[in-house]
Amino acid sequence: MKLHPQYFVEQAKVDALVARKNQKSAFYNGIYERYQFPILTREFAPVTWRYDLDAETNPFFEERLGINAVMNSGAIYLNGKFYVVVRVEGNDRKSFFAVAESSTGIDGFKFWDKPIQLPDTCPEETNVYDMRLTQHEDGYIYGVFCSESKDTTSSDLSAAVAAAGIVRTKDLVTWEHLPNLITLKSPQQRNVVLHPELVEGKYAFYTRPMDGFIETGSGGGIGFGLCSDITHAVIDEEKIISRRVYHTITEAKNGAGAVPFKGKKCWIHIAHGVRNTAAGLRYVLYAFGTDLNDPSKVIASPSGVFLVPLGHERVGDVSNVFFTNGAIALDNGVVYIYYASSDTRMHVATTTIERSEDYLFNTPQDPLRSVDCVRQRCALIDRNTELLRQAGVI
Repeated sequence: MKLHPQYFVEQAKVDALVARKNQKSAFYNGIYERYQFPILTREFAPVTWRYDLDAETNPFFEERLGINAVMNSGAIYLNGKFYVVVRVEGNDRKSFFAVAESSTGIDGFKFWDKPIQLPDTCPEETNVYDMRLTQHEDGYIYGVFCSESKDTTSSDLSAAVAAAGIVRTKDLVTWEHLPNLITLKSPQQRNVVLHPELVEGKYAFYTRPMDGFIETGSGGGIGFGLCSDITHAVIDEEKIISRRVYHTITEAKNGAGAVPFKGKKCWIHIAHGVRNTAAGLRYVLYAFGTDLNDPSKVIASPSGVFLVPLGHERVGDVSNVFFTNGAIALDNGVVYIYYASSDTRMHVATTTIERSEDYLFNTPQDPLRSVDCVRQRCALIDRNTELLRQAGVI
């Protein structure tokens, strides 16, 4: 065996990306800060994951197991460090989970030596992705993810079945695989999130009822359901708490995003909404707040988008898509929102609990009709015109 010298060249590229400092971008809306660079891309993947380093068996140093994209990470803060469990998609289209850690939460993310090796308990499972991490009050860290299998009832090779897989850990190293979530009235589930606290003494899930793998069908939006036993999770009833609405950003479908984090006034949710366009489906992020004592009750619902793809974020493996399944709220009130652009790369935005709740409760709701939206905007213009007049600006 002989180490190929090209290894040092490729490793230096990875080291430079990890060492690169991130800066706030010039973007401004008062709600959050965006950053200049992605926090993770396919180029961050360790060289040892992609290449056979042996000059004898790989004389041309060709990439043997390529990485296509890095996206859609759960997130958690433990022992003074930021951890993301990322969806890594290989060139073979299969996704797997990997841990990357950072001391700052905005740069310096470095992958652990090996991807996560989950216990193989579902023989029919073909693909896994989009894990949400919930640091639960019962002492476990739960990972809820999409478990995808072939739909054996269809001859269509693209026909699939989506279920909510559940694993748990206490250190992100050793994982226990629990049975998939069962929802008695929904044939398929994706974008399922576990609430961090018990509700009425039970485990609470945010669900997305679906009739099929792609189409939501009769599924009305983001659901909420309770189960008594997380080790055999069964939900009898799902209450829709954030509905799909005609001619809004949730028209085609919507789903829970990051695990909700606790504010002073409400639970803060960042979800995704989807509408159809001439260029295909457009995924954006929106926010809403639920009651601190009853997280199934929406008490704040600001109008429109929260985060949307801009510039280079709009281009990638699946363009015009924003997706989040991870956020971290620190005890000091600072919030880190981890999101992916165009199913290709990972980003971070930062805000605070105070600003988030100001956005939730003071941004007007969508009046749902153009004529009323104009009245709403003109009322804002009139108020601002009067303030400018009083200040002597006009």
